[in-house]
Amino acid sequence: MVYLTYLVLGAAAGFLAGLFGIGGGLIIVAVLVMAFTALGFSPDVLVHLAVGTSLATIIPTSLSSSLAHHKKQAVKWGWVKFITLGLGVGALIGAWTASLLSGLALQAIIGVFVMLVSIQMVLKFQPKPKEGEPASLVLTTAGGVIGWASTIFGIGGGTLSVPFLIWCNAPMRQAVGTSAALGFPIALFGTLGYLWAGWQHSSLPELATGYIYWPALIGISLASVPFARVGAKLAHFLPELLLKRLFALLLFLVGLKLLLF
Repeated sequence: MVYLTYLVLGAAAGFLAGLFGIGGGLIIVAVLVMAFTALGFSPDVLVHLAVGTSLATIIPTSLSSSLAHHKKQAVKWGWVKFITLGLGVGALIGAWTASLLSGLALQAIIGVFVMLVSIQMVLKFQPKPKEGEPASLVLTTAGGVIGWASTIFGIGGGTLSVPFLIWCNAPMRQAVGTSAALGFPIALFGTLGYLWAGWQHSSLPELATGYIYWPALIGISLASVPFARVGAKLAHFLPELLLKRLFALLLFLVGLKLLLF
């Protein structure tokens, strides 16, 4: 039954990541925290395992989603190059930062962040686009901040990168597509960071390497890749307003659950 949960979670997360460019990792982290708690994992490592595993699942999802957006010419690869320079460093520092936090502290931080994201989606706050193209230094610096925060929260970065890309004067669809492409380096470097941070931790369960739990990673990845393609295709045709409001409500409840767990 637990393995079926991983497959269903992967399908939902992949679809949401492809459709909105955000959100898949937030759902994965929250559900994995609950699943790992039910499995009796040590409180010392279960939240870190949820975050690290979430980042690892984003690797195949982001590849699938970014390819689908690339085919529709919705990825600004010139920007991706400079932002990625900062993402790698930021993601590794983020994994190290998370390793310094207790499980309860990390869970509370994630819960607050998820609720703030849901509120932002309802209020539809977006920065006003700046004039002109962003400088390469601005892109790289922003990449470092986005990589650091995304790795702490176990997300692909769309929650942060989409508003930044809109501020950089990218059209909405290109902001979503470029964000999907940025999910890959965030996930890759973040996963490596969590592998290193949790290496040979005394409280790790069987079938875990560092802060990566392989049964959850495999189950979620198998389902997330094909559903990310579906979500990315629908993003170019489907009205988003009602879906975003429902998704915002779901995120708020998930964040509240994490805070009260």
